[in-house]
Amino acid sequence: MSVFDDKKNASEKRFALEAEEEFKAEARRNKKLALWAAELMNKDEEAAKKYVSEVIVADMEEAGDDDVFRKLKADFSTSGVEISDVALRDKMKAMHEEARQEIHDGK
Repeated sequence: MSVFDDKKNASEKRFALEAEEEFKAEARRNKKLALWAAELMNKDEEAAKKYVSEVIVADMEEAGDDDVFRKLKADFSTSGVEISDVALRDKMKAMHEEARQEIHDGK
């Protein structure tokens, strides 16, 4: 195997690892968001667990975060929770960064 092939294989492995870590971080972020949102909407523990699943399913509708944002925004509206779009997006971003750091730290 040539040096070029070694570098190519290492690059592909690194890309796959980064993609896997990002997937895990998004899933963890969604769980954190769902639990946070459930608390704001005064859901009990059982309803909060169910809500985690609902948010995870919502994230599979399309690429990106807009599907999760729309789900949370609609559910907040229905529940009477007032939050600005900017505040919600900031919370999503903060929780994503927190989840990434936890994955990186092996938590």
